[in-house]
Amino acid sequence: MYVHILGSAAGGGFPQWNCNCSNCDGIRKGTLNASARTQSSIAISEDGEHWILCNASPDIRAQLASFPAMQPARSLRDTGINAIILIDSQVDHTTGLLALREGCPLDVWCTAQVHEDLSTGFPLFTILEHWNGGLRWHEMPCREGQSFNVPCAPSLTITAIPLLSNAPPYSPRRNKTHPGDNVGLFIEDARTGATLFYAPGLGQPDDSIRQWMARADTLLVDGTVWNDDEMLRCEVGTRTGQEMGHLAQSGPGGMIELLDSLPARRKILIHINNTNPILDEDSAERAVLNQHGIEVAWDGLHLELPGAA
Repeated sequence: MYVHILGSAAGGGFPQWNCNCSNCDGIRKGTLNASARTQSSIAISEDGEHWILCNASPDIRAQLASFPAMQPARSLRDTGINAIILIDSQVDHTTGLLALREGCPLDVWCTAQVHEDLSTGFPLFTILEHWNGGLRWHEMPCREGQSFNVPCAPSLTITAIPLLSNAPPYSPRRNKTHPGDNVGLFIEDARTGATLFYAPGLGQPDDSIRQWMARADTLLVDGTVWNDDEMLRCEVGTRTGQEMGHLAQSGPGGMIELLDSLPARRKILIHINNTNPILDEDSAERAVLNQHGIEVAWDGLHLELPGAA
């Protein structure tokens, strides 16, 4: 199984276009040891040729241009994208669908709740019907014990895991989340036994979620904020990480403590907010992650997942 990180930042990217927090200001001035990042998205493949796009960020055009496999140039019009999976209906995970309109029709897997949000409050499915049939919806099951396969990657068995996170502001389920508003993905390669748990939005890991995470060789999970009140500390927001649906890395019950309890070979944080001090590679917080064997995803990181030991 191949996993390519197209974008590793949270919404707004890094530096965020209108932000002058110490991180954003530092990277612009060249005084911060950090790398710029686009908004969170990954691509998955079983053969390195046919790719499943997981989330379509507003930065999708630049992300595709940076990854040659996405333009194999086998014909006058071509793409390496053979399917799209949406794990939620958030703006930073779906707006890129508009930029892919020339490639319609596109096969999209998402839950019924995400499809509803993207047909009403943020009606991308309705808008894109005008481009060669638009988006062909395939319902992604998220009930216990149900998995599915995408035709371009038949050896990859995908299970959608309902997460305790939050729905977007235009959803009628905002602040009263239902199973299926946000999901993580557990992906198993039948050929090699390699397993991946992917969850860029993870607010409250319950026992069921922990059990799925414990089964994975590689964890690619929520790294949005270091402190739950980070946005308030930086004076750039009014909501906590939990209110936004994200588990902070630090503190009792935080992501570091959770990852320490799990046996995965690789533990990687993705969806990093521009305020998070771990973006500074010289920071004390990055040193803490290093001590715990936790990596920070970066745009262009390419993983070839091995089989189970």
